[in-house]
Amino acid sequence: MTLAVTMHGAAGRMGRAIIGVLDESTQAQLHAAVEHAQAASLGADPHVLAGRPARGLAVGADLPAALVGASVLIDFSLPTASEAVIAACRAARVPLVMGTTGLSAPQRAALDALSRELPVVFAPNYSQGVTALFHLAKRATELLGPDFQAEITEIHHRHKVDAPSGTAMRLAEVVAEAKGLALGEAGVYGREGQVGARGADELGVFALRGGDVVGEHTLFLFGEGERIEVTHRATDRTIFARGAVRAAAWVVGQPPGLYDMFDVMGVAR
Repeated sequence: MTLAVTMHGAAGRMGRAIIGVLDESTQAQLHAAVEHAQAASLGADPHVLAGRPARGLAVGADLPAALVGASVLIDFSLPTASEAVIAACRAARVPLVMGTTGLSAPQRAALDALSRELPVVFAPNYSQGVTALFHLAKRATELLGPDFQAEITEIHHRHKVDAPSGTAMRLAEVVAEAKGLALGEAGVYGREGQVGARGADELGVFALRGGDVVGEHTLFLFGEGERIEVTHRATDRTIFARGAVRAAAWVVGQPPGLYDMFDVMGVAR
């Protein structure tokens, strides 16, 4: 059976990349494309927006209608749309793959509630390589122990609106857990002035912005006389799109639950 995918946030960078991947897939196809009601792309062919030949579809603004007949919804939009996305999936009983980052605590709670009714994949980064980065970061942190201090840097293009990135925050959560720390207490997101010596339980997370960088994340583990650096560099946004489509194919048929790319890829935790 061919997977029927509704794409919410179809005219965005990730939306267009996902449509391009779907256009080449033999297992999934674009069922409908959705944008917000004021979007300039309304009425345009989403395949053309993605640099592909026209297929006769048009970008619309009616999400509930776009879910009729859909197998799964992929959402890469804005946090402000999350309430409508969750409500539409609940009403249509359609699984959700959400890649929108920067959710508030209430928005995350609403997503958690949906996952008790439907299968949901929620990941800050759908790159299969980044999933491997999380796994390696956890193992390296455990192996090196408390004598190695962890710091994280991330770099993104100048148009990214949230900082630190969702990927950097997830990486920080992985490292904090491996160190037995609470990120809410250990996280440091800026240093300036006479801050004193670095605390033993600090975990620095720093964001750089500029140019057209797709994404780069590095974990530093500093010891006495040595350091480990684990880095993932993205050079093509298509890597995230491939992972999201893989997640969409995987989530259909799963029991209700909140899943991530570790589940999708079968990576041991």
